[in-house]
Amino acid sequence: MTLEDKMALARNPTCSETMKVVPVNIIGQLGDPYANCEYAMDIFIYMREREERFLLPDYMKDQPDITTEMRAILVNWMVEVQENFELNHETLYLAVKLLDHFLAKEIVIRETLQLIGSTAIIIASKFEDRCPPCVGDFLYLCDDAYSRKTFLSTEKKILIALNFDINIPIAYRFLRQYAKYTHVNMETLTLARFICELTLQDYSFAQESASRLASACLLLALKMKNLGGWGPALECYSGYKAQELYPLMKKLNFMLTYKHDEQLNAVHNKYSHRVFFEVAKIPPINMLKLKEILQS
Repeated sequence: MTLEDKMALARNPTCSETMKVVPVNIIGQLGDPYANCEYAMDIFIYMREREERFLLPDYMKDQPDITTEMRAILVNWMVEVQENFELNHETLYLAVKLLDHFLAKEIVIRETLQLIGSTAIIIASKFEDRCPPCVGDFLYLCDDAYSRKTFLSTEKKILIALNFDINIPIAYRFLRQYAKYTHVNMETLTLARFICELTLQDYSFAQESASRLASACLLLALKMKNLGGWGPALECYSGYKAQELYPLMKKLNFMLTYKHDEQLNAVHNKYSHRVFFEVAKIPPINMLKLKEILQS
């Protein structure tokens, strides 16, 4: 199914009839321009279209001095920074996107990786947060390893490399919209957010489109909470059929089951807190059981 077909599906009368049980006011949220009740669907369609412009190549094979493990360590640190500064979750997701897109365009050395990650957070926070941290905060975090001038020149370098276009679609925003459209409870949404945030560290998910990744994370969370599957509402709003999401969903469950690195535990620690319903402690679905569920 092409993007045009999926978007047509989201606008057709049949889909509208299926969705009419959802009150319009849940689509909007005070202070969130992306969830404006009048323009929410138009914004959603626009961001889906923009995804095509921001699909990442397998850039790591062209980076001679850095590895996927180094990237994972950096992203783990970026999660800690986001939590310590109480930045929006959107800031973290956008910062990782900026990091990846810059690395896809520029060859870097490992000594500058933290500088690039820090600068990506600064740029993303200016875009997403009302009160972004200043350069001085990152000078302190990086133990004065870089100068203020270096931070500012790196910020300019990243923006030029991305042609100053940093409104990159992120999975977190799609995930929130899906949850609002379909009355998903907060604990289930938080579980999906936990799964989605874990993928930020795993380079093998970097090439996935944001909307598809968000859909698969939510579907896996629904299965883990025994809340059914991918009903008509989610199919219409996301544009994905359940069967399209099964391969990615199995990959996500494999990540939950086998890829927990104790040294990269920022996301696990964060979502083990009561504020996040301790969702990191929920056991993943047995891989064989998941296969049976998807075949039934």
